[in-house]
Amino acid sequence: MDNLQAVLALEDGAIFHGIPFGAVATRECRGEVVFATAMTGYQEICTDPSYRGQMVVLTYPLIGNYGIGEEYVESRRPWLAALIVHEVCEHYSHWHATESISSYLARYDILGIADVDTRALTRHLRLHGTKRGIIRVCESETWPDAEALIQAAQRVEPISNLDVVGEVSVPDTCFELTSSLVGTSHQPRIVIIDTGVKYNIARCLAQRGLEVVLVPYSVSPDELLALHPDGIVLPNGPGDPESVQVLIELISYLIPSRIPLMGICLGHQLIALAAGARTSRLPFGHHGANHPVKDVRTGRVTITSQNHNFQVDAASIPPASGFHVSHINLLDNSVEGLYHERYPIFSLQYHPEASPGPCDNRCSFDRFAEVVRSGTVVGAS
Repeated sequence: MDNLQAVLALEDGAIFHGIPFGAVATRECRGEVVFATAMTGYQEICTDPSYRGQMVVLTYPLIGNYGIGEEYVESRRPWLAALIVHEVCEHYSHWHATESISSYLARYDILGIADVDTRALTRHLRLHGTKRGIIRVCESETWPDAEALIQAAQRVEPISNLDVVGEVSVPDTCFELTSSLVGTSHQPRIVIIDTGVKYNIARCLAQRGLEVVLVPYSVSPDELLALHPDGIVLPNGPGDPESVQVLIELISYLIPSRIPLMGICLGHQLIALAAGARTSRLPFGHHGANHPVKDVRTGRVTITSQNHNFQVDAASIPPASGFHVSHINLLDNSVEGLYHERYPIFSLQYHPEASPGPCDNRCSFDRFAEVVRSGTVVGAS
């Protein structure tokens, strides 16, 4: 690896240099470039399916110092397209760690690039917005043609054109998830429609005495109802919500069914679209563990963990839909939550399960468990 270098080119012509790690034999990767500001939790970030199709810049300068421990993964594999860091630590120290982040990424053919000026790169993305990019690995004495790299970055397929949800979703219904996460008895039954769910969402539900069943995102209404769900969770996931039309149609069918629904991140956006609202792209997304969110009904402010590129447009929510804004982001006033005035439905743009990030909002799972058991209409309390 000593004789290798890596070059990151963005579609707008910006070039950044570094040293490859992870799956250096891959030689090239491409995707959208986003930055994440969490100071810890790189393993959870790598395994968050919401990052599918994206190359993630971590703003914290030293990554890998506590290694990789299998009990901290948030999915069955890491999903990000590449990891971009300032300094990678190969000599980790933690009693749960079993390997370095470099060997972990290599195991799943994921390329990393270190020695990057991540501060300059983050400022560039903050100023100019999310960009498509390409990373190429080459011999130290052989510099790739910069203009050709930039042109290649401009040809990277936009994430809205990709079936990233289909890539991360489970292929078959899974009944064994709960018992593998928490060894307790469970009732009632919660069905998670897998658009890229993080394990900690299922874990938080199981800890509240709920049975968790995971189904593919392509599940039909008949297949879903045959499972006799007492509640349905529409979780996080990657990509453009408008591209998941099959789920928008399913949710439109479920809204008047009075089955309790909880949406998280992508699930929140899909509920809004099914209600007739619109979504739009944020300039550089929300990817971090320190976003202040206000409950507009109580005035309570909590710090949240977030990972999304799209938002629900508040002005587009049809008054006749029965949906109302419950939470707003205090940094940019974007919509962070919805509730329905007549049905047992609520949704959150942020990640109440955290991992990584603060645990301020895990009470949202208590609320959902209460709704499931009592049939409470969320807007009535």
